[in-house]
Amino acid sequence: MSHKRLWAASMIIACVVLIGFVLSVPHTRDVDIATVIESAPAPVPGVVLRDSFKKGLHTITGSVETPNACTAVTAQASTNADTITVAISIPEDSGICLQVPTQANFTVTVSAPTNLPITAMINGAVATTTVL
Repeated sequence: MSHKRLWAASMIIACVVLIGFVLSVPHTRDVDIATVIESAPAPVPGVVLRDSFKKGLHTITGSVETPNACTAVTAQASTNADTITVAISIPEDSGICLQVPTQANFTVTVSAPTNLPITAMINGAVATTTVL
C-alpha cells in the first residue's frame, strides 16, 4: 500500500470516530433540569406525659421519640383559660449520628389550676398526647 492510501484511510477512520463521539455525548440543552421534589412533612410523633400537681404547680415530665440520640429536645409549658400547652422543639437532624430512633425525656413546670387538660405541640404541630 502507498502512504497516500494509509493516510486517507486513517483520516476517514479518525473522522468517523470524532463524529460518532460528538453525536453520542449529551449536550447541556438535552439534559433535563433536576426538579425539586417536595417531600411530605414528617409525621408528628406521639408524646407520653406524666403530670404531678402540688400546691398549684404542675410538674409535667414526658418523652418523645427522636430520630437519633444526638437530637436535643427542649420544652416549654404555657396556660390559657382552659388548657395547658406543652410546646416541644425537636430540631432537624444536623449532624453525624447513628440513625436509631430514641426516646428523649423532658420536664416542664407551670402554675395552673388542677384538672386542666394537657395538649402537646411538636415544632408547632399538634401531637398525639397520652397522659398517664
